[in-house]
Amino acid sequence: MVAVRNIKNAAERMNKRILLIVLSAVILALAFSSFNLQFLAWFAFVPFFFALEGKTKLQSFSLAYLCGFLFFTLSMYWLSHVTIAGWVILSLYQALYFGIFGLAFFYFSKTFISYFTLSAAWVVLEYIRSHIGGGIGWNLLGYSQYKNLPVIQIADITGAWGVSFLVMLMSITIYAAIKMIKKHHSKTIIVPTFIVLILSISTLCYGYFVITSFSKIKQSSIKISVVQGNIPQQNKWDEKFKNEIIDTYKNLTIQVSEHKPDLIIWPETAVPGALNHKEELMYQVRGIAKRTKTNLLVGAPMIGEQYSDKYYNSAILFSGSGDILTRYDKLHLVAFGEFVPFEDNLPFLRNIFPPVGNFASGGEYTIFKLPTDFGVLICFEDIFPELARELVKKGANFITTITNDAWFGKTCAAYQHAAASVFRAVENRRPFIRSANTGFSCFIDKTGKIYAKVSKNGEDLFIQGMETAFVNIDKYKTFTIYTKYGNVFILFCAIMLVGNITKRIFLTI
Repeated sequence: MVAVRNIKNAAERMNKRILLIVLSAVILALAFSSFNLQFLAWFAFVPFFFALEGKTKLQSFSLAYLCGFLFFTLSMYWLSHVTIAGWVILSLYQALYFGIFGLAFFYFSKTFISYFTLSAAWVVLEYIRSHIGGGIGWNLLGYSQYKNLPVIQIADITGAWGVSFLVMLMSITIYAAIKMIKKHHSKTIIVPTFIVLILSISTLCYGYFVITSFSKIKQSSIKISVVQGNIPQQNKWDEKFKNEIIDTYKNLTIQVSEHKPDLIIWPETAVPGALNHKEELMYQVRGIAKRTKTNLLVGAPMIGEQYSDKYYNSAILFSGSGDILTRYDKLHLVAFGEFVPFEDNLPFLRNIFPPVGNFASGGEYTIFKLPTDFGVLICFEDIFPELARELVKKGANFITTITNDAWFGKTCAAYQHAAASVFRAVENRRPFIRSANTGFSCFIDKTGKIYAKVSKNGEDLFIQGMETAFVNIDKYKTFTIYTKYGNVFILFCAIMLVGNITKRIFLTI
């Protein structure tokens, strides 16, 4: 009878822990939703930590893994519009990093220094997730704060990783404070909480100082227009709609040219065919540039010269006289979209994640020349900080992202994607302009503020339209700490983590 009661009690305790895990996953997913609930991220892991308290290594990994799986399935539900199997498998894979973080909690949740060690572990795991197998740097914890301008200004020193660190550190502090108060040990939490609060206040002060300082700097400007064609994904490559698509972009471009911009930008693969193999398409695009007498940046697929089965996802700049000035071929292909990682060893993955096409990557970073130099990122390239950094180091005074998020329907995917662009702007202190087929098309200044966007009747997504805005350009090309030195903060976190692991090893010898 006692044994049965013990089993029943154990099951009830485990059910409570699972409920806490579910609660954390839901709160965290809501922080990445379209509901402006980014404040939830600051305490989203508190139930998670209580669920893992006192558990074995296996239990810690399993509960954390469950939290990760639920979080990614909820926050990236839009992937189910493309592939349900891929959505589930990708969530199962990404949850591994939560599971490993659960192990880190098991080992490093005993002392004050563990606050920082755990936060460092989280950041290192985010970095690894963003680079292995082509990288899936989506919904980093820091990205949840992309509208919280004072907080994200530290990204010009630490990158987005510093914001992730701070958000995780706050969750750990809140958890530890509640735990100590419950045990009537509230005095032991005063010093750690004070240190974390000082760090948070310092971050806010730095953010407000930077935002205020930049508002006083005199800058030159360039006028740019973005066009949002809102072409349904099922029509983009259908020959029957080819002329209709070109006419859509033609009409929008002619309208927006009345604003006399220095540059008009079309989205990724706006041209419905390989531009260098379709004379009719080339003639039409050249004609639009000539008619508007405006520099025109278009997204289009291009076929390789040597291998006709190889496509490049490209951005081509036409002058106002219809001449091709510059071309950029996308460098970083989308894992499971444009290529299948590990396909050589696991060929069955191609059936689960059928790529959009047989794409090849470009060979070099490209700087486009106009009245001012700029760089182009295509599709999800803006989720990779290194690409934007390299363009800025090569002279880009602003960066534009051309993309097509029509695949994912009217979901929060487009806003989650835009969050990455916001951080790239802050990290490098360069304006970002986004031109997206179905949205979210917008202008972002170097503090990360979205100050203009394509919108109609309060809607940003799946509408047709255009927007023109002035983009401020710095008179002097200055590099931020992050632009110049890159992921030094990751190195700092890795050293902290390795140091604590080494310490544990020596203590057990």
